[in-house]
Amino acid sequence: MIRIVMIFVFGCIVSGAFIVEKPVKTYPEKLSAWGIFEGKMSALKPAQGVVPYGLNTPLYTDYAEKLRCIRLPKGQQVAYSADNKLEFPEGTLLVKTFFYPADFRKPELEKDIVETRLLVKEMDGWKAITYVWNEDQTDAFLEIAGDDRNVNFIDKEGTKQQVRYVVPNQNQCKGCHNADDRIMPIGPVVSQLNGTYAYTTGRQNQLTYWKTHGMLQQLPDISTLPRTAVWNDPATGDLNTRARAYLSINCAHCHRKEGPAQTSGLFLTESETDQIAIGVNKTPVAAGKGSGGRMFDIKPGHAEGSILWYRMQTQDPGERMPELGRSLVHKEGVALIKEWIDSMK
Repeated sequence: MIRIVMIFVFGCIVSGAFIVEKPVKTYPEKLSAWGIFEGKMSALKPAQGVVPYGLNTPLYTDYAEKLRCIRLPKGQQVAYSADNKLEFPEGTLLVKTFFYPADFRKPELEKDIVETRLLVKEMDGWKAITYVWNEDQTDAFLEIAGDDRNVNFIDKEGTKQQVRYVVPNQNQCKGCHNADDRIMPIGPVVSQLNGTYAYTTGRQNQLTYWKTHGMLQQLPDISTLPRTAVWNDPATGDLNTRARAYLSINCAHCHRKEGPAQTSGLFLTESETDQIAIGVNKTPVAAGKGSGGRMFDIKPGHAEGSILWYRMQTQDPGERMPELGRSLVHKEGVALIKEWIDSMK
């Protein structure tokens, strides 16, 4: 039997002299009730109709690995939009599961699954739901208030690491997925999906796969579509293109004209062309402790004199960026941005 958790808000429906409490959508308490994975839950094997996907340059979250999946309502398709967006039909389910291999040198062996986040497209917009996995790794449970746990792993260099992994609460989810005060997906846009994925049937361009499997309509020729570079693969783009791709996925969900950090004047989307807007020789709107004593967001030719570099490499909770999902410094990402800024003239 599926146990359902009821969530209520005190909205008002006025009819004559009566005020009625209106219940909000109900969600299963257990992740297993969604039917996303088949067989043993910890195997993370997508069920029939659940399609895995990847991003050319994904968000960094304290070195966590992520399995991304999409499930469309039966008979429905995603519509291509010319502004690098995809229009998902009502009933779409986007799934992102965060986990750590016990040893990153042997990722196919034991892993610690921490959380699974769902974005559900409902009639009135997207809803964010978080499930936290139990210690036995048999299921995950609905968690609105957030959570945290210690995770131990061995990194790719063979060094033992520990991170205090923080599962965001519902309001924090809304904070990152906020565009014009609406919850929106961050990763699955045309340019990020315009790359290959290793399906069980072989490697294939994801947009092509979606089209040939009846998931995507109105898709133009792939060669005409934008493609986000892979941040750590020089074969996919030059230094500037890869650095901009990294900043876009890690920072632009807030630092965009319709995002929560719009008042900063720092806009880090891939499409931004104004050099001052991306931080070059730009003084911060509010220069506080987070500036690290530096004068410009980006000081060309001098990464260590740039606020952007400083906030990426500090571990001070009040100064580091991004604010959420990052306690460990992403050494490789910081090195990329340092090289990019140092190369500026």
